[in-house]
Amino acid sequence: MRLQCVLITVKDIQKARRYYETLFGLEVLQDNDGNILMTQGLALQDEKIWGGFLGEEITGGSNSSELYFEEEDIEGFIRKLEAYDPDVRYVNRLMTHSWGQRVIRFYDPDGHLIEVGTPMG
Repeated sequence: MRLQCVLITVKDIQKARRYYETLFGLEVLQDNDGNILMTQGLALQDEKIWGGFLGEEITGGSNSSELYFEEEDIEGFIRKLEAYDPDVRYVNRLMTHSWGQRVIRFYDPDGHLIEVGTPMG
């Protein structure tokens, strides 16, 4: 058995698709009408579909998980992020951990927590 993907729910699937394509370079592998599978194991699903499966309203912003990406040119990524979304909501701006890794944390338009850090290895 292996983990196939991580699914996040989104309010506007096309907006989320553009966000992850533009900022993170992900590509669409499958687009199944409200369900998009992207490269690197990220799946987007329209929250109305997900809510229908659960029979409940979707609540976001729990801060109980994050999507983690690595980027060598972190300053370049920050410029790209701020040009794409001038109102980006940061958890923390660029900081350096005690072990030397540089990271930023912020929320995507749907409130999912994202961390981008310099490679560890």
